[in-house]
Amino acid sequence: MTAAQQPTHAPVPSSPAGAPGTGGPAHPAAARRAVRGGIGGNYVDQFDIFLPVVALAPASADLFGSDALAANAGLVFVATLLGRPLGAALFGPLADRIGRTSTTRVALAGVALTTLLIALVPGHEVLGAGTLGIIVALRFLGGIFIGGEYTSAIPLAMEWSAPHRRGLLSGTAMSMSPLANATISALVLLMLSVLDPASYSAWGWRLPFVTGAALAGAMLWYYRRGGVADSAVWTGAAKRPRPLQDVLFGAHRRALGQVLLMMTGLWLLTNMSVPTLATALQGAGELDARAVSFTMMCGTAASAGTMLALGHVSTSAGRRATLVGAGVLAATAAPLAFLGVFTTTAVPGTVLLVVALQVLAVSGYGPVGAYLAERFPTAVRSSGYGVGYSLSIVLPALYPYYLPPLQAVLGEETAVAALLCLGGALLATGAALGPRTDAHAPLP
Repeated sequence: MTAAQQPTHAPVPSSPAGAPGTGGPAHPAAARRAVRGGIGGNYVDQFDIFLPVVALAPASADLFGSDALAANAGLVFVATLLGRPLGAALFGPLADRIGRTSTTRVALAGVALTTLLIALVPGHEVLGAGTLGIIVALRFLGGIFIGGEYTSAIPLAMEWSAPHRRGLLSGTAMSMSPLANATISALVLLMLSVLDPASYSAWGWRLPFVTGAALAGAMLWYYRRGGVADSAVWTGAAKRPRPLQDVLFGAHRRALGQVLLMMTGLWLLTNMSVPTLATALQGAGELDARAVSFTMMCGTAASAGTMLALGHVSTSAGRRATLVGAGVLAATAAPLAFLGVFTTTAVPGTVLLVVALQVLAVSGYGPVGAYLAERFPTAVRSSGYGVGYSLSIVLPALYPYYLPPLQAVLGEETAVAALLCLGGALLATGAALGPRTDAHAPLP
């Protein structure tokens, strides 16, 4: 810890063995509640993030009109991603100053409300282009609240966790992203199996959004009634008056820059292997909507397991080494898997290649929750975690605007493969530029 990072008043005395942030929590019930909240909250966030990608795809022509269909559908997803950095910048400093739990509750309420409102938006036949405008606006607001939720809840869970369990907790929490994606794919697959296309386009797509709102409401109830409390690590730390300024321009700006480079690579890998892949499979015409949902469900479910495993492995192998290795593997093998998806016509082969691509491209998230918590001290942890995790989304999120010109030059599949290679290289480089964080020590 540098001199600039030292607390401005005396820190809490050293805790006995078993205190929060050391060898194990002194209040195991409180720790379990916080850990469950972090995992469940991240599942809710990721469920909400991927809703438009999967649930709206079969109904997008009727919702947004047939003109510029891919661009309109991409705009809905981009709106969510662009709202998240703003949410991190707003809620991160609040979590550092007034508490992680109260900030999480406000964010969850916002996620529940904005998701429910989308389920009530009239269709294109009523509002025309207004349907797209309202959904984009609500997704942007929802992104702000999503950015606030994981900015608060994940650092809280990490602060309650024993050091030797942080990697496993990180892998479990991060695996909620592909698990949520797989859940949505399974739900949409079921609905497409029992509803005709007209019924799904008219009202069926609304049910997954109602489900997402209900999940966020359930997590809000959990945080309000479940006794989730701020950790002793946070309550005993000196509070910084301007934690966001410290992260952006102060003593932690270099740590933030390194994290942004690494996370930009991860988000680029995500965008190329999830929404871009889903759109490409739909447009290729080899698979119908149900087959696409099934294929994506298999890929995301498999990556959830490897993400969890990689988080756990990082405790013994080291966070930096694990992240560098994940980046190198993604840069070299993920492009080949993506190209292979479009060279086979057999459904089993396509499924296996999509599974391989998902595992190669996104498993690197496994150690991220623990790594980001270890990179920033308690007084600025939520601000650093949130901005580092969310601001890095911006450039990758703009892919609907720079991918088509690149595809015009390199070809549709080759351009995506090139961006997958770039994403892996950024992940490996960013991780290599960072320090070896101590996975067995209390959080700084």
